[in-house]
Amino acid sequence: MLPAVFLSHGAPLVAIDGDPARRAWSALGNTLPQPRAVVVMTPHWLTHGPQVGAAAQHATLHDFGGMPRALYEIDYAPPGDPALAGAIAERLTAAGIACVPAERRQLDHGAWVPLHAMYPRADVPVVQVAVQPKLGPGHHYALGKALADLREAGVLVIGSGALTHNLREVRLDRREATVPSWVSDFTEWVVARLAAGDIERLLDYRALAPGADRNHPTEEHLLPLFFACGAAGAVPSVHRFYQGYAYGLLAMDVLVLGRGAAAVASAPHGDAGE
Repeated sequence: MLPAVFLSHGAPLVAIDGDPARRAWSALGNTLPQPRAVVVMTPHWLTHGPQVGAAAQHATLHDFGGMPRALYEIDYAPPGDPALAGAIAERLTAAGIACVPAERRQLDHGAWVPLHAMYPRADVPVVQVAVQPKLGPGHHYALGKALADLREAGVLVIGSGALTHNLREVRLDRREATVPSWVSDFTEWVVARLAAGDIERLLDYRALAPGADRNHPTEEHLLPLFFACGAAGAVPSVHRFYQGYAYGLLAMDVLVLGRGAAAVASAPHGDAGE
């Protein structure tokens, strides 16, 4: 059975700037068994109600501006899987969560930047699930939980977001900035809750986690974590495959969740994939 994965996708520049997180994604793709498909949730497809992408073929969405030309030249266009999208919609509906299939062809950077590193041949079908930013952690946990059995069929479920995401305080001229305690305390609290299988407290992170509001002024980038947690199933297991920071404020962790997580080989922090 495949585990579920949460990864922090960072800025689009990670695709080309040598950030060690990209090497970690590549190492993870080489470590996990080859999936028959990937189901990915990112905070760059936001909807009022649950939607699942049902396109047969994807195109690359360069959903950013002012970046180097090399980034716009990346074309990552894996196939979709309309049958799997339909199965996802059915599972969610059966769980009491009305879901609408959508003909969304374009993969946003939260999906294609890490997948380009994990599966560079673009030969693994991809189905994207939308985030509902106003519906909170419990809703996204339920979305993932309804899809947990897909892992038994060789489907890799990924929540792609950010363990910390305060862009208001990021200094782009300080890539190697010192990590303040309000960032590291939050990341360690989240990982500790996962390691303890303390999902109830994790879902109430907004009230309980140190620095929650400062690390996530809005929570759409953390909601994919709860989706991945739900998809991980009932086994409370977490493996921190990679730990690192960008600009001192953006935690770039890769967390492997659920049964099979402990079997995933770890690379040294900051050097994964080298």
